[in-house]
Amino acid sequence: MRTRLVVLASLLALAACGQQGTGGPGSPQLPDEGDALVLRLTQTGGFAPEADPAPLPWISVHRDGRVLSQGPVAAIYPAFAWPNVQVNRIDEATLQELVQAAQDAGVTGTADLGDPQIADARSVSITLVTDEGTTTRSVYALREAVGDPSLTPEQTAARRALADLVDRLADLPATGVPETYTPTAVAAIARPWAPVDGPVRAPAPVAWPGPALPGEPIAPGVGCVVATGEQAAAVVEAAVSANALTPWGDGGSTWSVTFRPLLPDETGCTDLSP
Repeated sequence: MRTRLVVLASLLALAACGQQGTGGPGSPQLPDEGDALVLRLTQTGGFAPEADPAPLPWISVHRDGRVLSQGPVAAIYPAFAWPNVQVNRIDEATLQELVQAAQDAGVTGTADLGDPQIADARSVSITLVTDEGTTTRSVYALREAVGDPSLTPEQTAARRALADLVDRLADLPATGVPETYTPTAVAAIARPWAPVDGPVRAPAPVAWPGPALPGEPIAPGVGCVVATGEQAAAVVEAAVSANALTPWGDGGSTWSVTFRPLLPDETGCTDLSP
């Protein structure tokens, strides 16, 4: 009897270890750190006059249940300089369900998705992070290709599974009451300033309150610097009062700056490329 009890206790302990942080035996372990990324949804490409070297992800889901997303943007010109990044929260059970849904949808799979002949469509990328590694599944023209005669039924079914997952992730910002995201660090994406033709004149130049521009190159003619601590607070304060045409003066030069709050899993400019 004593031997049976010891064996039973050992089996229970092993089962508990297998379930910790996963949602069931055989499920992948998730990162331990609350800031760690678990799921991310991004959109790139499409018909755009200029590629964004540091785009904000559409949806980011973190280990502590935070869901960061792009909030509503006012339809005005020029646009506000500071982006509207919002935070919602999900519970542990929902997080585990999403991880399982990502696996079931084929994010970690290799199903053939076809090659639809559609021009100027966007690519949707879904990233999943577990102890088994980081997997990103990118799909060109995910929705635009629905009904494309060049796709086989199997390719269409694989795309529909991923599209359903995208819909579920896209619905997460409607969970609970959103809050404004306050970053601890801000990246400034700098280009030489040039006047823009049009009926709206640019504001007067504003003194740049952050690290020296343009910073490290991340694209031809584009630099990046990261402000932290008091400098980050000063940059945010200046950005919320500016618009997309505002010229920023620094060291005798004038720059056009795009503001990019660093997300919890990001540490610097190298993390921002699409």
